[in-house]
Amino acid sequence: MSLVIQRRNLSDVIILDLTGRLWILDLPLRELMVGLLGEGNRHFVLNLVGVDYIDSSGLGQLITIWSSVRNKGGHMTVLNPTKRVRRLFEITRLNKVFEILENETEAVEVARRASA
Repeated sequence: MSLVIQRRNLSDVIILDLTGRLWILDLPLRELMVGLLGEGNRHFVLNLVGVDYIDSSGLGQLITIWSSVRNKGGHMTVLNPTKRVRRLFEITRLNKVFEILENETEAVEVARRASA
């Protein structure tokens, strides 16, 4: 299933609800984030509750996006990864890089506060 991205704005935080697979055949997330950063947005929450699969290319996209956000003085939190995706983050130790939260309100506040 192709990656579907729904965008929600909550004040100065952009929440991206992702559904599907984050893999080599889908690059819309990276393209969207480049555009959002270009518009001056700096606070992001990636809601992964609907992502059932991430391959190495998808992990690479997430790392590139995280780095781009940080380089622009912003902050990105990860919300509600599935058990499978959470395990992948643990195996790759990306759970030490990404701030992973279970509660949307908390994720929004952390994204907003961290780069303020």
